[in-house]
Amino acid sequence: MAIQLVWRSVFAALTVFCAAEAGTLRCDKLLDVNSGKILSDQVITYDKAGVIISVAPAAGAQLPADMIVVSGRTCLPGLIDAHVHLTGDATDQGYQALGVSIPAEAIRGVKNARITLLAGFTTARNVGAGGYSDVALRDAINDGGVIGPRLEVSGPMMSITGGHGDNNLLPFEYHRSEDGVADGPWALRAKVREIVKYGADLIKISASGGVLSKGDSPGAEQLTLEEMQAIVTEAHKLGRKVAAHAHGTQAIRDAILAGVDSVEHSSLIDAEGIKLSKEHGTYLVFDIYNDDYILAEGIKSGMLPESIEKEKKIGRLQRENFKKAFLGGAKMAFGTDAGVYPHGDNAKQFAKMVEWGMKPIDAIRAATLNAADLMGWKDKVGALTPGHYADVIAVSGNPLEDVTTLEHASFVMKGGEVVKNEIR
Repeated sequence: MAIQLVWRSVFAALTVFCAAEAGTLRCDKLLDVNSGKILSDQVITYDKAGVIISVAPAAGAQLPADMIVVSGRTCLPGLIDAHVHLTGDATDQGYQALGVSIPAEAIRGVKNARITLLAGFTTARNVGAGGYSDVALRDAINDGGVIGPRLEVSGPMMSITGGHGDNNLLPFEYHRSEDGVADGPWALRAKVREIVKYGADLIKISASGGVLSKGDSPGAEQLTLEEMQAIVTEAHKLGRKVAAHAHGTQAIRDAILAGVDSVEHSSLIDAEGIKLSKEHGTYLVFDIYNDDYILAEGIKSGMLPESIEKEKKIGRLQRENFKKAFLGGAKMAFGTDAGVYPHGDNAKQFAKMVEWGMKPIDAIRAATLNAADLMGWKDKVGALTPGHYADVIAVSGNPLEDVTTLEHASFVMKGGEVVKNEIR
């Protein structure tokens, strides 16, 4: 009787295991982002929920006949872009943006989410969208009705009246303010509560002026330290992280002191700002590719002439400060500001990161391990280890030798489901 019970238990356990194991992926080469080494002939097994069960050498393993084989390529974790605007297009700039409705934003989001996923970015953080269109996009992806990356979304960017996150393109008689606008600590606390109420996963604030906004200076602080402290306190109390758009030196300093989780752009960061970011564990997210696009295509995309002039003054400084921050040991996550340039070109930033001081593995870790940590998802994405989602991409060649190979993902799997396979 006892033996029967033991065998029943063993059989039940085997049944559960077999039922859970839904798929097998075999990779000729696999980049382990933790060790920075490329492993040969590896097998990834994953369950029906698309979660990795094991990663092990193929030698000696019993391999199912229906396994997926990625030959002649290098597999690595799905990439993460921590700063995108999926509901916007590169042509939605300057006065042209006034013609884009919230329904149009949502439709753009569906198109751009698919493009981003097929480019190898299986996870993204959307930081700023009109009318909570990014909340609707996230929910549609999660429900399976739309193809796109896993998303964390912020809803509207919080801003002072007339600041970078406000609409300064219309005359006074329209009395137009954006959804995230508020002034003063308590009004901003209330705005955080409102944004969370309508579905945001994180809070995005505009601590300084911007490049693509009308009538302000990127280097000028907008939200005060007291206002940012109120926002961060309220957001953290509600379990939401805070991302701060900040170009200016003082705005970066105050945002870090206020307790934000990441500083976006970080263009004019100085030695003190780098030091503070290290002391506070604040991630820096430098979008150092789009300078090329803005200067080459900005006018054709509808950007204001004043925006082009701002970019000419700030673009190279941002790249120089990126190098200083990296060499100074700051925590850095990959983020591109996709939507300023065409979606799908996200991986073009890797080459710029290498050009300005990183090794390829550093840039790849910024878009995997680091970005996952910033998003609070390091136990879910950013690595190919048991317990993480089976988010896998494959590229030709060795990305540790030529990081531009990441610009052409020939295979994309999200949660155990193949969404792109151009391997023949």
